[in-house]
Amino acid sequence: MNYTKEVLPNGMRIIVAPMKENPTVTVFVLVEAGSKYEKKENNGISHFLEHMCFKGTTKRPTHKEITTEFDGLGCDSNAFTSQEYTGYYAKSDSANFEKILDIVSDIYLNSTFPESEIEKEKGVIIEEINMYKDLPKAIVSEEFVKLLYGDQPAGWTIAGNKENILKIKREDFVNYRKNHYVARATTVVVAGNVNEKKAFELVKTAFANISTGKKEEKKKVTETQNKPRTSIYFKDTDQTHIVLGVRSVNMYDKKTSVAKLLSGILGRGMSSRLFTKMREELGICYYIYAVQDSSTDHGAFEVSAGVDTKRIEIAIKAILAELTRVKTELVSDEELNKVKKMLVGKLKLNLESSDSIAEFYGFQEVYKKKIKSMEDKIKEINAVTAKEIQKLAKEIFVDSKLNLSIVGKFKDRLPFEKILKF
Repeated sequence: MNYTKEVLPNGMRIIVAPMKENPTVTVFVLVEAGSKYEKKENNGISHFLEHMCFKGTTKRPTHKEITTEFDGLGCDSNAFTSQEYTGYYAKSDSANFEKILDIVSDIYLNSTFPESEIEKEKGVIIEEINMYKDLPKAIVSEEFVKLLYGDQPAGWTIAGNKENILKIKREDFVNYRKNHYVARATTVVVAGNVNEKKAFELVKTAFANISTGKKEEKKKVTETQNKPRTSIYFKDTDQTHIVLGVRSVNMYDKKTSVAKLLSGILGRGMSSRLFTKMREELGICYYIYAVQDSSTDHGAFEVSAGVDTKRIEIAIKAILAELTRVKTELVSDEELNKVKKMLVGKLKLNLESSDSIAEFYGFQEVYKKKIKSMEDKIKEINAVTAKEIQKLAKEIFVDSKLNLSIVGKFKDRLPFEKILKF
């Protein structure tokens, strides 16, 4: 794996990662504009704007012209929005590089936001919100974020609420793009079978007219918690969905690699401790996993599961017991080495295609402005010790950082508050 990066005088960043043996190419554009950059009254606009960028440009006036051209090239194309950024991409046969670059740059720079399409897309966005409200796994994740961060951008949903969506006008998109879709907030990644020098020149030409305006920044997340917290969302479900987690390290913390190993030990893979305990021994759930969710200025260690409603208290106590065990007992060399090999293997498996390589470099650039190679990341994983894992577990697995969100046939928080402790 190799890449070349160039920062243009206007601040836009270009990364080219040649893959000579790969038959495809991916054009990936990331902009530092997501729900964390929003205000309460326009929460949801980052995601809505992402939808609208496919509704017509000055060169391709209609949605059909954009999608027909993509489909005619056999492309895999889409966009997505997160709290921190919005991404647009297209992947195709490498012979189509110039064509997909032209389309992706066009929708990014020249979207016209037709009034008629805005009104129609409001219905689409609202149905997307409704879809997630029908999914307990999605609800419990949203409720957990809300429990952690409350009424600030980090605690809001990416899709926004229906009231906001119905109020958004064309001028809101124009102003939001003006304030955020600027050169110094934009990263363009090209990965695949391309000529490196030519790729740089073509990207520079395609994005020559990008705005060089001033970028609106996001507010820093504030965190306050001194005792365990519980939230309950009543829904008539056959299974109870939970997220149990603690405040943890952000992505700039040197302990992020330790946290990844901790999540691997507890809840990644079918041989992980939580999977073994909850599914194989107790037969209490179908899915359970643990993740370290690190963002730019906050982080959380989360355990998610769908469990037998009648045995919910047993499930919570069992999870807490496994978290406690990592605090009190050193992980064996055998288990630690197994998890390290698993994480290294997953990392390599996730870097087989041009789109995954584009994401690997693009996400690092947007988040950190500094890129680590696969080899660097492997070294960090292999350097983690059992004592470091135990130390981090002792730091984060404490009562004052505990949070529990529940979606299911419950209304009273008191029984859960009584057992929510290590």
